[in-house]
Amino acid sequence: MQPARTAGEQRPEESQETPAQSSAQATGQPSQRSGKRSRKRPSLRPTSSDIVLLTVLIALNVVVAVWNETHHEGHPRFGPWAGLGLQVVVVVVLVVRRVWPLVVLGVATVSAVLMSLSVWWVPGLLVTSVDGSGVWVPLAAPFAAYSAVVYSSRPRGAWVLTGVLTLVATRLWELSFAVAASGVLLTAVPALLGMYVAARRGLIVALTERAERAEREQFLLAERARAEERVRLAGEMHDVVTHRVSLMVLQAGALRVVSSDERVRAEAEGLRAAGCQALEELRDLVGVLRSPESAVGLVESGVGSSGVSSGVGVGDWGLSVLVEECRAVGVEVELSESGDRSVSSPVVARTAYRIVQEALTNVRKHAPGSGVRVEVRYEADRVRLRVRNSAPTAVVDRELASSGSGSGLKGLRQRVELVGGTFESGPRPDGGFCVESVLPMEAPHG
Repeated sequence: MQPARTAGEQRPEESQETPAQSSAQATGQPSQRSGKRSRKRPSLRPTSSDIVLLTVLIALNVVVAVWNETHHEGHPRFGPWAGLGLQVVVVVVLVVRRVWPLVVLGVATVSAVLMSLSVWWVPGLLVTSVDGSGVWVPLAAPFAAYSAVVYSSRPRGAWVLTGVLTLVATRLWELSFAVAASGVLLTAVPALLGMYVAARRGLIVALTERAERAEREQFLLAERARAEERVRLAGEMHDVVTHRVSLMVLQAGALRVVSSDERVRAEAEGLRAAGCQALEELRDLVGVLRSPESAVGLVESGVGSSGVSSGVGVGDWGLSVLVEECRAVGVEVELSESGDRSVSSPVVARTAYRIVQEALTNVRKHAPGSGVRVEVRYEADRVRLRVRNSAPTAVVDRELASSGSGSGLKGLRQRVELVGGTFESGPRPDGGFCVESVLPMEAPHG
């Protein structure tokens, strides 16, 4: 440990977490990404695959129409262009097959019916081949049947329309094996493929939800185990540590009563007061261990040890008491206050008190012989705190310096973020250390 470090804790912070991240990690809650899966409504905007599909189908239809025109097939007056227009309409409708799949399949089915009727009523108008060969359905029909089964929320309607389309495509009344086989291949087979894809997607969704549910259950079990361990630790601390500290307080009180030396009595009274303060802080800590939610409640309560209670204003934090305590043990501390001492919430008062208390405690541990300056500036809507110490001039007591848990600065940062403030700490160029914080006059609610 470098002797040149510290008004705050001398160990660098390993990570800086936001209050939301810290809360999520502390309670063991799974992230919202795994807990809730957003389901987006399909967009009407065509994708790159839609554009490629539409381009290929339109090109094929144009090639067929040009070939028929070259060979003089089709209606004498309208040629193959009327059929090409109908084919293009069905192809363009495919753009909305994900949003309105039944509408697209209905358009394809109606087009197939019109193509079949035109063979008998107006030969060559919509279908150039009038000799009974070929399948009289649009080239976009397979994609319409597939999309209807995959994307539609009403599978019964999709299968009804697919059956009508298949009946028109196979022309069972003519009993042609080639036509029937081609019709089934272009209508029923895509629908069956769509049914397989829809079933596979449903299975994936079900397995994903089951995995997420198992993950949430695992988090809940881990949280319950942590809560039980916290309760056990709280019980051990209450039964062992609190008992020992209570004995120390009683013995210090007895020494103050029986001693005839005034100096000894004064020191005994100081020990007794410090022990009482330690008992109050232990009770707070035991409450935090018993319930994770009480950690936030403890900060928001504004009621506790160290002379900070509800209804205390900014100017009555008891910082002067902390300064006098440090001076009594040989630490040179200078307190500077400026601005108007307006009334703040107990939450902010307690947080500010803890910042100064932790910084001065770390100075005593890690920077013996250094001078400390505590600056407090009151502004209209915020309070600025700064605790700076110079480089240490005495040898660090390694046993005392290693007695902490190493999480003081991290705990202070979390406490400050809970009330909506900012916290910074780090070494100074002259070998000292600086802790700075900006706190709002009123802590945010909710």
